[in-house]
Amino acid sequence: MITHVVMMKFKPDVTAEAIDELEALLNRLPDCINEIQSYDFGRDIVRSERSYDFALVSVFANLDTLQHYQAHPEHQVVVKKVGAMCAHIAAVDYENAPYHQKSDEAPDPWKSKTLFQGS
Repeated sequence: MITHVVMMKFKPDVTAEAIDELEALLNRLPDCINEIQSYDFGRDIVRSERSYDFALVSVFANLDTLQHYQAHPEHQVVVKKVGAMCAHIAAVDYENAPYHQKSDEAPDPWKSKTLFQGS
């Protein structure tokens, strides 16, 4: 599995309406591109000094399906819009690590009755 992460820093003059349009375009992609296995995106809610304005996370079976997504005409429409809206874009594509399931012997700290109590 390959995870594709994109973070966007919008230009100062980008309007809320332009972001709404971007979200509408992004919403259509999973219906148009069968290779997308998981797809999520959203606006930053923390708005810290280091925050980006918007992020997208998608998952693909392998590098070939990611490359098909990247070349797809509907994705290219989004790429063009993002390029016009953004002052900076950061992206990373990584191969997912194998899922590690906890052993039965390891206690689950979230189930601890003392998790939020002082020791």
